[in-house]
Amino acid sequence: MYMYRKVSEYLKQWKDSKYRKPLIIQGARQVGKTYAILEFGRQHYDNVAYFNFQTSESLAATFNENISPSYLLPILSHISGQTITRGNTLIVFDEIQLCERAVTSLKYFCEEAPEYHVIAAGSLLGVAVNREKYAFPVGKVDRCTMHPMDMEEFLLALGENNLVERIRNCFEDNNPMPQALHEAGLKLYRQYLAVGGMPEAAARFIDTHDYTQVRHVLDTIQMDYLDDMSKYQESSNEIKKTRLTYGTVAVQLSKKNTRFKYKLIKTGARAAEYENAIEWLVSSGLMSRVYRAEQIIKPLENYKDINDFKIYLSDMGLLAAQKDIRAEDIFFMEEELADFKGGMTENYVNTQLVSAGFKPYFWRNDKGTSEVDFVISLKSKLIPIEVKSGEHVTAASLNEYTRLFKPAYSIRISEKNFGLENNIKSVPLYAVFCIRDAEEDL
Repeated sequence: MYMYRKVSEYLKQWKDSKYRKPLIIQGARQVGKTYAILEFGRQHYDNVAYFNFQTSESLAATFNENISPSYLLPILSHISGQTITRGNTLIVFDEIQLCERAVTSLKYFCEEAPEYHVIAAGSLLGVAVNREKYAFPVGKVDRCTMHPMDMEEFLLALGENNLVERIRNCFEDNNPMPQALHEAGLKLYRQYLAVGGMPEAAARFIDTHDYTQVRHVLDTIQMDYLDDMSKYQESSNEIKKTRLTYGTVAVQLSKKNTRFKYKLIKTGARAAEYENAIEWLVSSGLMSRVYRAEQIIKPLENYKDINDFKIYLSDMGLLAAQKDIRAEDIFFMEEELADFKGGMTENYVNTQLVSAGFKPYFWRNDKGTSEVDFVISLKSKLIPIEVKSGEHVTAASLNEYTRLFKPAYSIRISEKNFGLENNIKSVPLYAVFCIRDAEEDL
């Protein structure tokens, strides 16, 4: 089953760039890195020389001997059974985090053999490589982060190409979707909440439409993540803290104020005890952290409050699996989900914004009485985003933000149809992926 991934557009630009360097694609396990790279290689190169450091024990020994390209290339050609030629062969190093000498070798491919096209893929690169012992090729590699499939990729995998085009047109023109298509979009959005963007889970759903089988896939991925926490951390105490923190995300999102609270991990827990666990989860791509912006001034990074943040899981299917939410619960939004509904919707919007390349922040006034869920830098403007899980929307916080900071316009994401009113652009939940391509002004 072919699945279109947006990273392929980046890979085309990388291949054709005269400034091309060896490329590292990183991201959490199971987000589809290997599939995307090999599919790109199949479409754009004469052949692919593929090497996996997890499945080939002798491969690491080769890099331990010598990491000069002139030494490596003939051996790699022999191992792969492929003739490696300049510009026509894509060399792929998979699970590169398992061989730190291979990571270092990318520096020499850049300096000594730039005419060869090299892509390395790695999970947990941020936590697996011992940078004190091995030289990371800073400045000698291009880097790209892959995330789970966003809503648009999910729709395209389902064959909803015409609906995607209609969504984009309505977003651009601020015209409402026909009601039948709007309701279809919301149904597909709820399917995405249950399935998520992990390619294997999406493929299983497309093949069977059986949510029980999808949940089995997600539970297996979740167990693999827990195993990684043990594999890439030396201290049993740190492993325990990381697992506790990972397991508390759904609890944090169930609170009315979704600001991260250490006491929800464990009674009496303090920042000093758990900040390493949070950093590990963020670095590994399993979780993202959104800081409060103390002032709405560019660049927002300069004004973040490092002690005031929210955390979100990287994938909606994994969030549903972690909280053991059934697909029926999501479709009918049972009363039991009332406390979690808002946090789950926030988590969804964050995954879409992060996949689109945004680094979101949130805003809260000094009294703590008003809060805007996300603030993003869009083109040259700082744009506030209000998130609502249903159709009923109120704008008290957004109104205060607008009065204080006078944004060019605001975005409200909800179940309401497309539209523009009082300088607020209404975006249905299924259309968040369009925001990346929004015009600078309405």
